[in-house]
Amino acid sequence: MELSMEPVVYGLIFVGVFAMVEGLYLVAFGKSISLNSRVNRRLEMLSGGAAREQVLEQLRKEMKLHMKSTSIPLYSLLAEKAQKAAIAFTPRQLIMIMAGLSAFAFVGLSIGTETALPVRVLVSVVIGVGAVYMWVNQKAKKRMSMLEEQLPDAVELMVRSLRVGHPFSSAIQIVAKETTDPLATEFGIIADEAAYGRDVGEALKEMADRLDNQDLRFLAVAVTIQQQSGGNLAEILMGLAKVIRARFRLFRRVKAITAEAQWSGKFLSAFPVVCLIVIMVSDPHYYDEVLDHPLFIPACFFVGIMLTANLFVMRWLTNIKV
Repeated sequence: MELSMEPVVYGLIFVGVFAMVEGLYLVAFGKSISLNSRVNRRLEMLSGGAAREQVLEQLRKEMKLHMKSTSIPLYSLLAEKAQKAAIAFTPRQLIMIMAGLSAFAFVGLSIGTETALPVRVLVSVVIGVGAVYMWVNQKAKKRMSMLEEQLPDAVELMVRSLRVGHPFSSAIQIVAKETTDPLATEFGIIADEAAYGRDVGEALKEMADRLDNQDLRFLAVAVTIQQQSGGNLAEILMGLAKVIRARFRLFRRVKAITAEAQWSGKFLSAFPVVCLIVIMVSDPHYYDEVLDHPLFIPACFFVGIMLTANLFVMRWLTNIKV
């Protein structure tokens, strides 16, 4: 019994499939819609000659694009994260990409390995779906992180606008014009909806629920309470901005403190696998004397399960809510 390079092939195919997802996205939509861009997309659409009503309709359609497809099997796991990431791919396109990447992985596994057909099919599906899920999850985390970082400055900008005499709806419009995406387009939608008669507090609450952001919920509640009972909204928002900044600093501090434990868990889980790959490449016959032992395969499964459990346990221990 000899060890093969099949695990290495699996890893290389997964990395290649993951890279293909990003490549397809940039080829299809270009850098202008990439989440790494700091451009105000709403203003770009308006400056391109589109009417305000058309831009609002298009952006609202994109907001609800993925959440309408939660009834599709498997896609329900991806819909919420795809909505937070503002993925330009439609649900049908994402499903087609999953199928195409699964087929690509199956071809790669068929060429590079001699695994049984059912195993290749199962692993191909896992690779195709898993790569798209990881890509969307990465985009969602990056976009939400950018939005959380922008929010305190946006609230302070609204405070300055209110203090010089602008109404709150105008303060929202100023934020939509002066800041950058992703927050600019989100607030631009609220400004347009308010211009057509929608309650600002209700629009803020819907945005907070859609993005599942606690700071935005604080903002929506503060605006709603002020609308119902009155008060100095500028002072309320100034206090809110200080709270958001304090929470953000605390979150960064907690993240820095737990970074060592997180990376230790990842390193301890990856180190045995890397050592195994290095040994297999340098000396393929290193384990020949123990391969036929009846406990070898069960021990390999046990080690794999424990290494995977280590990742989840360390993530659970360091997942401190702020």
